[in-house]
Amino acid sequence: MKFYLSSYQFGNERERLRKMLPSGSKIGHINNSRDFTWADASIRERSQIEEITELNELAFVAEPLDLQQYFGKPEALRSKIDSLDGLWVSGGNTFVLRQAMRLSGFDVVFNELRYRKGFLYGGYSAGICILCDSLKYIGRVDEPNDFPYPENKETIWEGLGVFNYGLLPHYDSDHFESEAIGKEVQTCIDNKWLFKALRDGEVIIIEEEPDDYPLG
Repeated sequence: MKFYLSSYQFGNERERLRKMLPSGSKIGHINNSRDFTWADASIRERSQIEEITELNELAFVAEPLDLQQYFGKPEALRSKIDSLDGLWVSGGNTFVLRQAMRLSGFDVVFNELRYRKGFLYGGYSAGICILCDSLKYIGRVDEPNDFPYPENKETIWEGLGVFNYGLLPHYDSDHFESEAIGKEVQTCIDNKWLFKALRDGEVIIIEEEPDDYPLG
């Protein structure tokens, strides 16, 4: 698996992203981080349309991939993802996204998927925080106790475990969460937790496709 991990939206490396997959590659757009209970449905839908449009302008073929449609159906989700060449995972509430991933079986499918050569995982904000070993790094930025899905009333602190440190987006940026991220950076320093902070526009790109995870 290759990674294109942006602090905010598509970042400053769009041309690199374009070249990470062949033209016409199929991308599933996961927007479930925006399922938080007070979300504006019209804004959520508009944001997804805008991001799918941008992916298509990069010569991909993007489509919505709503994990809610796969709750309790991990085999159906596995089959759907098998038909794709990559994923784009949007920002929002990381804890809500994590719930959707567990309820759909995405976390199990992902453990297999991340060893698939040539597959692209792209995303930003919550979409990159979810890849860490824990969500403790952002517990004061995203609301841990928002439960929009009736099937789950438990805060999930375990991330997907690709990275053994925290990824902190929006650091020192013109973003409404930047101040809270700054506090999380200090918490990491105080507790001697490993982390990488990204300013908006910055992107982490991993194309070597290492054989072993997590990444240090």
